[in-house]
Amino acid sequence: MSETGNPESTPEGVDLDNPNPARVYDWFLGGTSNWAIDREFGTRILDTMPEVRTIARVGRDFLGRGVQYLAQHGITQFLDLGSGVPTVGNVHEIADAVSPDSRCVYVDNEPVAAAHAQVLLERHGDPQRHAVIQGDLRDPDTIWRRAMETGVLDPREPIGLIIVGVLYFFGPDEDPHGIVARYRDLVPAGSYLLSSHLTEDETPDQGMDTRDRVREQYQRSSSQLYMRGRAEFTRFFDGFELVEPGVVWLPEWRPEERESKATARLAGNPSTANAIGALGRKP
Repeated sequence: MSETGNPESTPEGVDLDNPNPARVYDWFLGGTSNWAIDREFGTRILDTMPEVRTIARVGRDFLGRGVQYLAQHGITQFLDLGSGVPTVGNVHEIADAVSPDSRCVYVDNEPVAAAHAQVLLERHGDPQRHAVIQGDLRDPDTIWRRAMETGVLDPREPIGLIIVGVLYFFGPDEDPHGIVARYRDLVPAGSYLLSSHLTEDETPDQGMDTRDRVREQYQRSSSQLYMRGRAEFTRFFDGFELVEPGVVWLPEWRPEERESKATARLAGNPSTANAIGALGRKP
């Protein structure tokens, strides 16, 4: 998507005065659903930390491995919160490859992400099995109600709850642990939570200055980054039983599930991913 495009093609509510994390992430992954302001910001981040593109790919690959694992273990419906701009390896595509009758509802607060997800689903999805909601995941009860109103998900059956690559945009005053706990209470027994988070715990001292500069760049934008340690991230899984290997660096989480060049590149030094992840099951 170009900044010179027809204004009529710009979804209502899009903020073109500030870079948006979903659109910047899309650009890191090689997508086109972004504007000049996103690319300019992304370029500054890459100038500071060139490995960000690999880190973004590793995060996307973690999502794919998690969805594949869930689909292979009988989960046929997914609620993807903070799904971002559609790109290669969307949840419904990975799940459908394992279980052709799988169902998925995408949720994102960014108008571009929601609009492009809708276009993708209209072209390649099944309206009986796939839906998209533009909404704020910080309001669990409203999001849950709207997700159920789509008719795509069955609240009586286990759901794969996905909150990948988004919790680090929520500050402590927004009670992110309380938000996740509410979703935990809403999903039925047998459901799963798949999540990841940026961290500075146990990351190499080498590159610390670079990471600090990246965080400062985000703090000067409309979206600050909130790092959390391993213990604080693990709290998101209170009430869930962690699936092996537990909370680990993203490249360490079941790399055998799906081949990934980006993940393989960091296999020898997984902490350079600067992110941890885990999967938990609600008893």
